[in-house]
Amino acid sequence: MSRVDDKVALVTGGGSGIGAATARILAGEGARVMLADIDDKAAADAAAAIGDNAASSRLDVTKQDDWDRVAAETLDAFGGWHVLVNCAGILRRGSIEGTSLEEWYQVIDVNLTGTWRGCRLAVAHMRENGGGSIVNLSSVSGIVGDADLCAYDSSKGGVRLLTKSIALYCAENNLGIRCNSVHPGVIETPMVHNYIAESDDPVREREIWDGYMPVDFQGTADDVGMLILYLSSDESRLVNGAEMVIDGGTTAG
Repeated sequence: MSRVDDKVALVTGGGSGIGAATARILAGEGARVMLADIDDKAAADAAAAIGDNAASSRLDVTKQDDWDRVAAETLDAFGGWHVLVNCAGILRRGSIEGTSLEEWYQVIDVNLTGTWRGCRLAVAHMRENGGGSIVNLSSVSGIVGDADLCAYDSSKGGVRLLTKSIALYCAENNLGIRCNSVHPGVIETPMVHNYIAESDDPVREREIWDGYMPVDFQGTADDVGMLILYLSSDESRLVNGAEMVIDGGTTAG
């Protein structure tokens, strides 16, 4: 298959979950992929499982020096950079009264500012190389609110509108760069599993998560990865500034 032949993709959060699945799917469709993750061993293992078309690097998305290094490593390894997939993120429970300032800053720094750092760097590189595609992972939590996800909702809502701003800027300046956001619902990933396990009542929390989506099955990382593949490919050349919801109908009602 060759839906993204000759494209080079940098995938953050590439060590597990949606990031790892996306990297594998992109490589299977002809891309060369840099998997970046704060867990460098997980990223290395995921890259090794893909094979010669993949490499890995450690990336703390809150640190600009890390971003600069990983971008340089991507260019050195593969000779270009055409796709950025911002998958790295954290999920923290907390209401407006239950979220500390430290927790607020942590979630915003990783989920929103980390995404901004990557987008800013990608635009600077892609504009010199004929354009590209940026895919930012938001969430249904970036569209509808949850009383106990104050910081997370805010960060993912910010990613949604950051994406639209970047899309318009790149279009108005004829940079050839598209930027879209993806909004998963309940997807079985390590981040979700950890969130459930750390709750006060994991059994009840599991029941709540299982009842979120109108469809009678849970989404997988591959489901989201296939949507990201489309947004990374030239098939989606007219899709720009869009919020692509993949939630089994959760936000439809």
